[in-house]
Amino acid sequence: MKKTALNAWHHDHGAKMVSFAGFEMPISYTSISEEHLNVRKGVGAFDVSHMGEFIIKGKEALDLVQSISSNDASKLKIGQAQYTCIPNDQGGIVDDMLVYRLAEDQCAEGEKAFMLVVNASNIEKDWDWIKKHNRFDTRMINISDATGLIAVQGPKAAELIDSLTNVDVTGIPYYHFTKGKIAGKENVIISATGYTGSGGVEIYADNKDIVDIWLAIMEAGKSYGIQATGLAARDTLRLEMGFCLYGNDINDETSPIEAGLSWITKTKKAADFPSKAVFKAQRKEGVTKKLVGFTLEDRRVPRHDYIILNAEKEEIGVVSSGTMSPSLDKPIGMGYVPKAYAKEGTELYIQFRKKELKATVHGLPFVKLS
Repeated sequence: MKKTALNAWHHDHGAKMVSFAGFEMPISYTSISEEHLNVRKGVGAFDVSHMGEFIIKGKEALDLVQSISSNDASKLKIGQAQYTCIPNDQGGIVDDMLVYRLAEDQCAEGEKAFMLVVNASNIEKDWDWIKKHNRFDTRMINISDATGLIAVQGPKAAELIDSLTNVDVTGIPYYHFTKGKIAGKENVIISATGYTGSGGVEIYADNKDIVDIWLAIMEAGKSYGIQATGLAARDTLRLEMGFCLYGNDINDETSPIEAGLSWITKTKKAADFPSKAVFKAQRKEGVTKKLVGFTLEDRRVPRHDYIILNAEKEEIGVVSSGTMSPSLDKPIGMGYVPKAYAKEGTELYIQFRKKELKATVHGLPFVKLS
């Protein structure tokens, strides 16, 4: 297994470590519920250095990004980020990712630069896919192994990081970023993004600096009630917000239109990209299945691949993600069902061994934060 630069710190601080996407990663330090609620109310820090980062740089860098992305990267200004997906040729999703429009101070004349942030489990797969589509005058640089990533999330996160840097972190708009100095370390990207819905930032830095940055954050964060937070709480936090997880809610066989991601599927953009015609048809004709959220009356948690039944106890779909929501204190989940069953309030059942657990379709997100 690979290890992030913070691996020793996690072991020293009692983290429960698991194998995840080829890395040894912290799943939790105390309890999932405690870590989850601390992020919702205060601030938590996540080591997510397992994520992949690619630099796309060249005169036709935008053309390459546009050719593999469902969203429209031509709209990005320097200092902006964008959520998107990489469609395959069959109407499915290779991966979802973030696209960052970087400054051009280290580019030759006429060049543009982007950073793509991809899921850890898909680094090699994504790299090969993008390389296959690179027929442009542009270079691809895989900086994944050299880059550390810390997510500092929660309503107190921006204020905390503001105390450690020379930039106005609290003034960075959502899905914007800047470069600055944190804890004396130069050339750090501070991005107003995250996977929790509770606000905060994500911090990209060279691996040689990431431990010192983490230690400074944990020290300065003491007065803010900071807690190191594992991947288990990251999952419950994202699920409460209805954010998709690759491999569960979206994959090579799910369409972004089916997954409720029409807003990142720009079929009217001039650039062509894989499955553009498929998505145009789905927009026009509709889809036969949709990703929906649901809550359970029972205390038992719906798990990935559990069968979804209709009111007549007929099999109609499968659970893609499920958990016990710490904020709502009830089980929640998402899954794909025929469009006829996607209306909020629709009665469903989840097959649990020999029992059927009553569920109700719930609008997303499950938790609405101010």
